[in-house]
Amino acid sequence: MTEIRTPRLRLRRWYDSDLAALADLHTDPRVMRWVDDGALLDLDGTAEAIERWEEEWDDEGFGVFAVELLASGELAGAVGLFVPAFLPETRHEVAVGWRLGSQFWGQGYASEAAQATLEFALQDRGLERVVAVIRVGDTASENVARKLGMALEREVQHPEHGYPLQIHSIDLTEYQG
Repeated sequence: MTEIRTPRLRLRRWYDSDLAALADLHTDPRVMRWVDDGALLDLDGTAEAIERWEEEWDDEGFGVFAVELLASGELAGAVGLFVPAFLPETRHEVAVGWRLGSQFWGQGYASEAAQATLEFALQDRGLERVVAVIRVGDTASENVARKLGMALEREVQHPEHGYPLQIHSIDLTEYQG
């Protein structure tokens, strides 16, 4: 079982007991505003997301982690790696992404978890390059990408919904750890 510990967080695979907490996060419009088309996910949609993430772990050897606070054991959100196949420009890339409950914003958890995930991608999984696909206007995620050492590469349009996206990237030669 893949697990990463940071000073404040445990990144791990998903438990059945995570479903309700993640479903609560998925019903917060402030969180979901920046995810896909902004639609809220119910319990079934959340279960499907976890199932997709777990399948990606099995198929690719990486995926989206459950992010748990070490101090309390509380589920803070989801951070991990995925293939952004929905976007023609990145369908053969691996992206890092993050989604935390709004009560955990502004405390550095997203940056801490994303940094550990980026290190996992480049050092443990041997990836040469990682991207982040960020919806234009999501300044908090842009700041996380900057903290990771990622550079804005280009802007593209979401192929289905038409809103603008930024592609940030970093490769192994640029990574500072």
